[in-house]
Amino acid sequence: MDDEIFSIGIYGMGGVGKTTLATHVHNNLLKEAKFSGHVCWITVSQEANIHKLQKDIAKFLPVDLSCEDNDRKRAAQLFQALKRRRNFVLILDDVWTHFDLENVGIPLRVDGSKLIITSRSLDVCRAMGCQKEVKVKPLCYQEAWTLFLEKLGCCRPLPPDIEEIAKSMVKNCAGLPLGIITVSGSMKGTDDIHEWRDALEELEDPVARQDCEVFKILHYSYSRLRDQRLKDCFLYCSLYPEDCEIPRDELIASFIRERLIDKRRTRQAEFDQGHALLNKLENACLLEGVVKIKEDDTEAKYVKMHDLMRDMALKITKTKPKYLVKAGIWLRDVPDKSEWKEDLDKVSLRFNVVSSIPLGISPYCPKLSTLSLWGNELTSIPCSFFAHFGALQVLDLSCNRSLEEQPNCISELERLAALLELDLSDTKISDVPEGLERLVNLKCLNMVQTNLEMISEGIISKLSCLQSLGIPRQVSVQVEELESLKQLEEFIGGFPEANSFCRFVRSRQRFNRPSFYVIQVGSGLLKGLSGHFQQMASKRVVFSFTNVNPGGKKRANILPDDIQELEICACQGLGSCLNDTFAEFNTQARGLTHCLIEGSSEIRSLLKLSSSEDQFVIKGQNSACAPLQNLKHLRLICLSNFNGLFEWDSVANAIPPPSTFSCLRSLFIDRCGKLKKLFTPRLLQSVQSLEVLKVWGCNELEEIVSNDEEGYFSFTSSSKDSCSRSTISCLPNLKKLAVLGDPKLRNICKGLLICNSIERIEVISCRNLESLPPFLPSINGQPSAPPALKVIQISLLGWESLKWENPYMKKILQPFVRYGEF
Repeated sequence: MDDEIFSIGIYGMGGVGKTTLATHVHNNLLKEAKFSGHVCWITVSQEANIHKLQKDIAKFLPVDLSCEDNDRKRAAQLFQALKRRRNFVLILDDVWTHFDLENVGIPLRVDGSKLIITSRSLDVCRAMGCQKEVKVKPLCYQEAWTLFLEKLGCCRPLPPDIEEIAKSMVKNCAGLPLGIITVSGSMKGTDDIHEWRDALEELEDPVARQDCEVFKILHYSYSRLRDQRLKDCFLYCSLYPEDCEIPRDELIASFIRERLIDKRRTRQAEFDQGHALLNKLENACLLEGVVKIKEDDTEAKYVKMHDLMRDMALKITKTKPKYLVKAGIWLRDVPDKSEWKEDLDKVSLRFNVVSSIPLGISPYCPKLSTLSLWGNELTSIPCSFFAHFGALQVLDLSCNRSLEEQPNCISELERLAALLELDLSDTKISDVPEGLERLVNLKCLNMVQTNLEMISEGIISKLSCLQSLGIPRQVSVQVEELESLKQLEEFIGGFPEANSFCRFVRSRQRFNRPSFYVIQVGSGLLKGLSGHFQQMASKRVVFSFTNVNPGGKKRANILPDDIQELEICACQGLGSCLNDTFAEFNTQARGLTHCLIEGSSEIRSLLKLSSSEDQFVIKGQNSACAPLQNLKHLRLICLSNFNGLFEWDSVANAIPPPSTFSCLRSLFIDRCGKLKKLFTPRLLQSVQSLEVLKVWGCNELEEIVSNDEEGYFSFTSSSKDSCSRSTISCLPNLKKLAVLGDPKLRNICKGLLICNSIERIEVISCRNLESLPPFLPSINGQPSAPPALKVIQISLLGWESLKWENPYMKKILQPFVRYGEF
């Protein structure tokens, strides 16, 4: 065991094997001489009782506490007794709530002493001060199958028909060892195919499953939640299909509109609360966090319900609150009328293939608050269907891509007067629902990615309660109508040209709303805007196929002063750089975190800078704020005249202003035809946070890190500063380096490049590459592989043609090489 670690927390959902893992550790420790007789196992169980804990520990030592009733004095006796022991290991199993170890009398950081706790909650482990946290996850299928066979105790292979049934049983246990052991134990010695089929039938029966021991264990985790908000949010996740990875922002937006979380002063504060609640559910192992890396190397965060957790949630919602959930099961017809109970609260029929709702069907659900038909194949909806949904607050018809006729009954206000949210996004509706303006309680209206061509003037302004509004990019909305929506917090929409967009920006400056926005200026398809308000935690502007500065006047356009994401795609009217394009760019882009520029022959550099004796400033602007100091992700694509990140008026030992690019994590440069050198050693100092660097299809690129400043910048003076061959450059956080289709690339870096975090190097179709940088750390004067390196992707010809300053380097790196051009 690591001498520097004094306390370890083992956590995971109920039945996942935490106690089994701790038992394995316990038994192994007993075999070690120095721990023999010094390993104490205490089962804490549901309610931590200090008096009982002290009694159990005293019994192990042994120490007589029978004459002392004062907990503090008992703790002092235990503390001294354990301190004298040294080399003791105390295992506290099944800890539900944290408690003060000192109040019990458990010393920490005593020479050789260790504390191990098991809990279903990460929060408990952290509150108990665990230095190391170990999450026990459900078994993968192959591990689960191996455990099943082991516990079945069968010495010969199962007959094919029984094996098929057994594998279905294992899948139903969803990787939980407790369930696998229980099921396999019950089938031990059984060879009758009828018994196996009957057992599988019972295992797949939702009613029978709910009485099993595993369900009771999982339910207790839910019942232990003290905060009703946590319970409500957990149950809401069951409305999504099985195994669904739910985007966190989408889910939190749903929590807000369903009023499952507390009202806060700002939308951002409500999102913060939502993230905090999801973190608590993840830490309690009721939800599983999932992180995916998108194409642009940014993270997308999701949550997922374990299958048995979802089954447990569906059981709970059969009573109160009452849900009807048939999501993701390829349902072709809406449920029979008998399933639409009078006391239903929420109905989810999302992600099915329902194409029609029969005429005349009119379920009586006067308490129904939420109805989701997201992701079906509906073409129309009969008016009678909504006749008895008088309490309906959320109606989600999004992603029905064949839906052309809106439900005209929306105009019958006596039926849907309580409606707070209407989502018609990603459908084919071409007309605004008749009577929409009379839904005066509506707070959220989403019509993004529909076939609407116009919204009559005055309709939007009559929906005075709107907090969230999404309209298709091709529909122009008057800025004055948006100004009239005094509660508007979120807006997705478009403006046909830059002048109307500038009016919107000035309006925001006056009224300080909406707080969040996704705006497209110009034409073209705006990516990433499908059903729900998934983007509504954003502050994003996209210029697409438009003239950014109409009339030929440079720097006439302005940006919102809190913009976080900027995209410029196939536009005209750009300057040679961003601060030649937008007025006061440095001030306005202070919070910019994502930037994409694509398809321009005008952009030559990202920023134009001026140098003086004491400081560097953005050309034409006087600001003490470093440019792009919060930028995290930068993508530059198809910029035919781009030749460098910065352009200077004059250069003398040029280095960008402090903090420029200090947060940059990913840089992607693709098909920038005039770029010859990307970084100099001095410029490299500004990108110390860089984690991913990709340079693709740059036909003139010769070096990633140049040895000198000359030729990198455009400048008016002739001064230059050359660095020696022994230049040492550092990218301490770089994890991935990819160069692809750069035919003139000779070197990545001639000097020493220190990047101990590098995990993956990809070199594809770079036929003139002479060498890899000598980035190897040194041990006893000899090069060694970077500690995090996992793979080098390169062709066999490319690998064999590389030159090495130290021949030993090739031998060191060879085990990491994977040949291929894919």
